[in-house]
Amino acid sequence: MLKQKIQADATGAMKSGENLKMETLRMLLASAVSKEKEKRYKLKLEKDVELTDDEMLDVLSSEIKKRKDAIALYIQGKRPELAEKEEKEMEILKKYLPEQLSEEEIKKLVEETINEMSARGGSALGGKDMGKVMADLNPKIKAKADAGQVSKIVKDLLNSGMGWNGDSPRTVPQKI
Repeated sequence: MLKQKIQADATGAMKSGENLKMETLRMLLASAVSKEKEKRYKLKLEKDVELTDDEMLDVLSSEIKKRKDAIALYIQGKRPELAEKEEKEMEILKKYLPEQLSEEEIKKLVEETINEMSARGGSALGGKDMGKVMADLNPKIKAKADAGQVSKIVKDLLNSGMGWNGDSPRTVPQKI
């Protein structure tokens, strides 16, 4: 369904002469077709395979991440005009993401996840448990929040003692 919407928007952009939007959406669709071929090969199917909306969101998130990385490199390379083009493409792509969670909503989800995991495991969570927390969180926030932002919040909360049972912050043994 998402793919069909993107295809329709790409056709509309072509008819209305919006070249940047058309090129950006075509690039996204090309990535989706590539992902479909990869999926068909993995499943060893003869016929074409359609991506689900979740898989399409993965492709979309991947394309947005590529734009973010390119922007950073273009700014570092003193090419602001190319960084600006990538920024515009990223804005076009972001329109297809679900509504993004606010920082407070992300923090609340992270706190709930850490509390659930502490309750289930019976032991306190520390900084080394970040991967476990992120793995538990990913299905809940899929394409609704920037993974970098979520990662930072998880790290901050775990390092602040949030994952430890009880309300008092943890104490770290001193090296002598």
